[in-house]
Amino acid sequence: MGRSNVGKSSLINSLLGVKGLARTSSTPGRTQALNFFDINGEMLFVDLPGYGYAKVSKADRQHWGKLIEKYLAQRSTLVLCILIVDARHEPSPLDLQMKSWLEHFGLSFLVVTTKIDKLSANEQRASLLRAQKVLATERLIPYSAFTRAGAKQLWDAIRTSLTLRQESGLGSH
Repeated sequence: MGRSNVGKSSLINSLLGVKGLARTSSTPGRTQALNFFDINGEMLFVDLPGYGYAKVSKADRQHWGKLIEKYLAQRSTLVLCILIVDARHEPSPLDLQMKSWLEHFGLSFLVVTTKIDKLSANEQRASLLRAQKVLATERLIPYSAFTRAGAKQLWDAIRTSLTLRQESGLGSH
């Protein structure tokens, strides 16, 4: 989950090593439904519509918000939410609102900062510190869909969450 045009679909395609699986576009708001991806019968990834800027009607944005809220609040088998923010920008008030919502409902989450390949090493360090401070979390993974930097750490976090869920006897999807 994340703002429109933050790289949610690109992250899924890159992480899975499959070009074009999740629809990508340079135009914000292209993901307009919950898109489910079965990963070898082991887990599901879900690409959610973005929040924030998108060239769609207010009614469509409200519909997406209700759709996302209902899914997250009622999906008892949800293992991990990945809040995606653009490393090039400070997390927005909408990102903070989403984080608060996840915490309020007790959902496990981590933050992934995307597009780190567009930053120098110094800018990456500053971006990481800024995101950790603004979002008040240490659970943050810098990621590049282009170079796949951060992919191993993200897979490790996903697998750990699945293992913990399975050990608790609650299933994996």
